[in-house]
Amino acid sequence: MEKHENFFERLARERNISVEEMKQIISVRIEQGLRDPDPEKRKSWEAIPCEGDVPTPEEWLKYAVEKLEADGRDDLLRWYPNL
Repeated sequence: MEKHENFFERLARERNISVEEMKQIISVRIEQGLRDPDPEKRKSWEAIPCEGDVPTPEEWLKYAVEKLEADGRDDLLRWYPNL
């Protein structure tokens, strides 16, 4: 049986980096978003539900997928069937 890549594995493979490096890149972007000087942009990052103070890449992904589905934009997810 063929193993299906998850989202992070696919992004890492496409960039020729490790999954951990990919998650670190996403983590840095999340932290940047939470410190954005624009209060509207910061508010959108703060809306991501999370267990701790800062969303994990997995929490960000879950939120992004749910938001796309709720907004009727799940057509954008067709490129990532394993989400």
